[in-house]
Amino acid sequence: MRSCLLVQPGVKGYDTGLALQQKARALVAAGGCDGVLILLEHHPVITIGRRGGAGNLLADPAWLTRRGVDVVHTDRGGDITCHNPGQLVGYPVFNLARWRQDVHWYVRSLEEAIIRTLAGYGLAAGRKPQYTGVWLEDEKVAAIGVSVRRWITGHGFALNIENDLNLFSAIVPCGIRDFGVTSLRRAGVAAPLPEVAVALAAQIAAVFACTLIQPKEVSGR
Repeated sequence: MRSCLLVQPGVKGYDTGLALQQKARALVAAGGCDGVLILLEHHPVITIGRRGGAGNLLADPAWLTRRGVDVVHTDRGGDITCHNPGQLVGYPVFNLARWRQDVHWYVRSLEEAIIRTLAGYGLAAGRKPQYTGVWLEDEKVAAIGVSVRRWITGHGFALNIENDLNLFSAIVPCGIRDFGVTSLRRAGVAAPLPEVAVALAAQIAAVFACTLIQPKEVSGR
């Protein structure tokens, strides 16, 4: 059975999330574990991936700065998205050589874990063939954008739970103009983020057939 370290640092800035991924990557690359799953929330930030374009940023950067919203270009796949408290962000830093060296399979597995989690709350989530992510009918509830270097993954997913969706009005989410975004709260599920995080971590462990190890378990060895 593969083992993955579970890290849950709370609400952090986007730069802190990147730094945590770098530390996790070093640990995984050194063979300290098969993977690290980082689950956290971010302060308000808009991120633009490798396929992103300035045309999908609708708000003036100065307007965003006055409201404390950073705009960051990043090396993940995908277009433009945003993060804010109440949204569960997941950064699985996995060595795919221990699983399957197939990026398509990896992304579909992340989607599957999220779909199973939402099914536990009575939501019939699914996929759209032409788009990455998880959907509730025609509204995206979870965005996915990953990076893979030497078969070690980075970045990951963002699941809208109880976050303020008004921030999405500042962008064309994921560059998709035809559909909107939603959250568990908007879908009628009043589940607190920590509870959903526990459920999603369990589904990731099941889908990826790995044991999640809490930091205190590691330090106690």
